[in-house]
Amino acid sequence: MLNTLKTIALLGLTLVACAARAELPADYKVVLLTENFPPFNMAVDDKNFARDDGIDGINAEIVREMFKRAGIKYSLTLRFPWDRLYKLTLDKPNYGLFSTTFTPERQPLFKWVGPLAKTGWVLLSAPGNNLTVKSLKDAGQYTVGAYKNDAVSQHLESQGLAPVNALRDQENVKKLTSGKIDLWATTDPVGRYLAKQEGVSGLNTVLRFNEAELYLALNKDTPDEVVQRLQKALDEMRNEGFIDEMTNNYL
Repeated sequence: MLNTLKTIALLGLTLVACAARAELPADYKVVLLTENFPPFNMAVDDKNFARDDGIDGINAEIVREMFKRAGIKYSLTLRFPWDRLYKLTLDKPNYGLFSTTFTPERQPLFKWVGPLAKTGWVLLSAPGNNLTVKSLKDAGQYTVGAYKNDAVSQHLESQGLAPVNALRDQENVKKLTSGKIDLWATTDPVGRYLAKQEGVSGLNTVLRFNEAELYLALNKDTPDEVVQRLQKALDEMRNEGFIDEMTNNYL
């Protein structure tokens, strides 16, 4: 009798677990979007369009493994510009976007899985340009370049600055070295990586004004079950050392 009761109990738990996972339709899939944001996500051929295996980077590898462990189907596309990807994810159910900087202002706009990685926000000056800036308020006297609808640009605007926004962050490298902008507001180490691709080194860190975390941002209509399964998978990966290993492979 006791064995029978144990069997029934185990069967019940199994059915409950299966029912929880069965809430998603059999054809459910998340449409993942990303951009060239090296070393976190980037096209293998450095172009502004890529799909699936044509995309690599620290967070691209993490997200792939996360979805695999969570048992959730997905498609992955790298496109341009970020502004369009951001708006698509805001508007379309079952869309996801990474690597998205988590901010208090953005928190209610999406459902979040992460953090995938940590970064810093910096103001950079051109080689040989030794500007002194002690705060963002001081930076207001200079022409500051940023990346349209990026969290760094949004933060500057919230602080009363009016950055000159580019559709591609790479454009700011040339603007900085040609004198069209005095300072480049970007993410570290992304800015230095992009500058190196453009053949520019020796940029000066004038001000480091924020530490940030990168997440997978999901449309608000994404089922909670999807969010929970992905977060559980990510937490397991971090505990196993997968995140650190993948990061060290690229940096």
